Amino acid sequence: MSALLLLFVFSAALIISLIVTPFVIRFAHKVGATDKPNSRKVHIAAMPSAGGLAIFISFIAVLFFVHPDAPYEYNKIAIMAGAFVIVLVGLLDDIYEIKARTKLAGQIVAALIVVYWGGIQVEYINLPFDGQLDFGIMSIPITIFWIVGITNTINLIDGLDGLAAGVSSFALLTISGMALIKGDMFVAVTALIVTGSTLGFLKFNFFPAKVFMGDTGALFLGYIISVLSLLGFKNVTFISLVVPIIILGVPISDTFFAIIRRIVNKQPIAAPDKSHLHHCLLRVGFSHKQTVLLIYALAASFGLAALIFSMSTVWGAILFVAILVIAIEIFVEKIGLVSHDYKPLLKMLSASKGVNAKDRP
Repeated sequence: MSALLLLFVFSAALIISLIVTPFVIRFAHKVGATDKPNSRKVHIAAMPSAGGLAIFISFIAVLFFVHPDAPYEYNKIAIMAGAFVIVLVGLLDDIYEIKARTKLAGQIVAALIVVYWGGIQVEYINLPFDGQLDFGIMSIPITIFWIVGITNTINLIDGLDGLAAGVSSFALLTISGMALIKGDMFVAVTALIVTGSTLGFLKFNFFPAKVFMGDTGALFLGYIISVLSLLGFKNVTFISLVVPIIILGVPISDTFFAIIRRIVNKQPIAAPDKSHLHHCLLRVGFSHKQTVLLIYALAASFGLAALIFSMSTVWGAILFVAILVIAIEIFVEKIGLVSHDYKPLLKMLSASKGVNAKDRP
């Protein structure tokens, strides 16, 4: 029965999204939700935006009628209400380009709905070697920070045709798979609904795109991924808390190094630029489609890494994270994600090789 339910919700969401997206494209043209090219963007012609509305409509249409037997079922209405706020904020931005602080306020409102109405918050974690870290009154701001932070990381990688949709789909599939292993049907089913909705939209969004998801879609996907990862991994061990961070390795890494880049270059942290992961890969010679597919592969690798990590022992997990961090740093330095001169680890390795060469007879 569970397998049939999963197949049904995925297929229903996919089909509804395929049907709805062309109507959303027409709607975007009608209301003026278009993404115009500028110095930071890759596309050269105005494109209909707000395509994420199709993802949201498909998600709501299926989730409203599905009632998976799971411990978090009572959170469904709160999650849908928060999603509505997020989508409204994104849609207004796609049409009118509202101020950043207004968007942030809307994201905080959505997070507050999830926390206070839905009762979803990270209250404590069990530490690796013994004991428990209780967040106390900090549990609410920490939860809000997580939701708002992840919501915006997806928005930041939405720079190429199909990029955010594909990366989000890999993250959602990983969350769904791990929820199934834990027996959490609500998270598994909800993640699959969003995956089906996103893949249906991706048919129109992959290169060359007929529509962009806009802030409507990017903010919604970031929001729902952040909430589902909280449901699936909250109040557990420190090791398990790292799992959603690994699952979202691509957008989180890109956001983290964007902050480092702006600090190194003495720019405001919120300043936009054209040096994100996809920009760097394009500069080193990859085509538009190759860049997207390469980042898909990275996202899939992070999903697999999260699954392996969740099954590791404490010491194995610590070693795994250390190796992963070093690999990410080398990759970042190779493609110049921070800057062309930022290569501390590569320079250290090069210097070490030089010293070893001198010691040889």
